[in-house]
Amino acid sequence: MRMTEILAKKKNGQPLTQAEINYWIDGCMSGEIPDYQTAALLMAIYFRGMNNEETVALTSALARSGEQLDFSGLAFVADKHSTGGVGDKTTLVLLPLLGAAGVRMAKMSGRGLGHTGGTIDKLSCIPGFRTDLPRDVFSRQVGKLGIALTGQTPELAPADGKLYALRDVTATVDSLPLIASSVMSKKIAAGAQSIVLDVKTGSGAFFQSKERALELARLMVMIGNSMGRRTAALLTSMEQPLGYAVGNHIEVLEAIAALKGEGPADLRELCLALGTEIMLLAGKETDPEQARERLEALLAGGEALAMFRHFVAAQGGDPEVTARPELLGVPAAGRAVFAPESGYINRLDARRVGEAAVMLGAGREKKEDPVDLTAGIKFYKKVGDFAEAGEHLADVFCSDPQKLRQAAEHVQSAFAFNQEKPPERPPILGRIT
Repeated sequence: MRMTEILAKKKNGQPLTQAEINYWIDGCMSGEIPDYQTAALLMAIYFRGMNNEETVALTSALARSGEQLDFSGLAFVADKHSTGGVGDKTTLVLLPLLGAAGVRMAKMSGRGLGHTGGTIDKLSCIPGFRTDLPRDVFSRQVGKLGIALTGQTPELAPADGKLYALRDVTATVDSLPLIASSVMSKKIAAGAQSIVLDVKTGSGAFFQSKERALELARLMVMIGNSMGRRTAALLTSMEQPLGYAVGNHIEVLEAIAALKGEGPADLRELCLALGTEIMLLAGKETDPEQARERLEALLAGGEALAMFRHFVAAQGGDPEVTARPELLGVPAAGRAVFAPESGYINRLDARRVGEAAVMLGAGREKKEDPVDLTAGIKFYKKVGDFAEAGEHLADVFCSDPQKLRQAAEHVQSAFAFNQEKPPERPPILGRIT
């Protein structure tokens, strides 16, 4: 088998076999196949695409390129993945909520990059919380407590990391089969038997087009089910931030509020919808309405909040953060954002909000950038609300007062007003099984 023959085959639009894809990934990892040939194949895939069989084969090859966790001794370990958004703190609510419902959740999360936030950064706000659990500790905690979360490790699907670095410099990041195989290879390697995907669309999402996001969701669900994982996806809106908080410590506070049965309606609805899907896939319930009612009862009864405290303590953190918000940090400086005119808010651009959060230091442009864990944005008005000219719309805050003015102007520019109230926009746009 020769790499030049594989390149020619894909260049001409012909499908690659499992053996050819294995040869490519194995050679890429061993160094026998140079980066320039892998880059050429990535470009050929970008233009020629991959059929379902090829995409599953690539996912399999990436997953087996490194360590793979095995939870076969535990019944129905589940995982959830979001394609990234602004103000998305659903993992912080879902893990303890589902843990309280008896669903085991093994979650590997990343740090934020660009305008989207990362779960690891959020949890880093909790004093003492460990986000770097060794593999054996992570597995034991899933078995004992039922839920565990750790950062993504280079040992899982390392070939994906190598391919992503080349995709990043060859403008092939937005290829659907390459995105789907990248996401699903890490989920497969992480060992979960059921996977629920939160695929976002809108201004703050990776794919702003609903059609492209739906295509990605269908492709990832196909991969998961083809590889023996019970997989489903929800297509969800990211036209405006989720909830009223954007930033690390403030999103933890909003997640705690949701676990207390409070918090924003859109965050609660998304968590209940995703949680219901996981309950069904894990076999904890067979009826969606009963699954949702059970989750609502766990929020109202305090069991979900209690599980959050156990989860934080198990990973070395201080569970008193649920009662003492100051433990998460206090911003040094802040600035208010006011409405420039009167009217109904008909747009709150999630991407511009995410960009403002990066300006404040709540996110990072490059992986090595430091993050200000106390930086963030708190909203008082969102789409559908009426605001008078000069009314308080939001606050921006961080550790560096010099960053406030530009960020506040960016947040203000994310709002658009109209004299007519906009129609209701549901957070859940579709379901793929």
